[in-house]
Amino acid sequence: MAVNNLDNLDDLDYPAFTTGQAADLLGVQQAFLRSLDTGNLLRPQRSDGGHRRYSRRQLQLAARIRVLFDDGHSLAATARIIGLEDDLAAAHDQIAELRGQLGNDTNQ
Repeated sequence: MAVNNLDNLDDLDYPAFTTGQAADLLGVQQAFLRSLDTGNLLRPQRSDGGHRRYSRRQLQLAARIRVLFDDGHSLAATARIIGLEDDLAAAHDQIAELRGQLGNDTNQ
């Protein structure tokens, strides 16, 4: 019986892309992606054979990292910027959730 895994392609976290495919999509060298793994900025999943596999979410992050590198930021600065952006997004989400709760409380 054949297994249908096409639903995984809609999953942003499904590791569908090899290093070569990811590099081609991003317009970077494979060594760039390997350096992000070595620097712990981007941790791709590994296939059973040990090959890196990237998700669409990871490709989006790699593209953002590339922009920061192109702007002249170091690896450490890039990691800090990405971390702060993630923290800010989480804070905005929390604020929106709290505002929603306040709105619901005043309607009761």
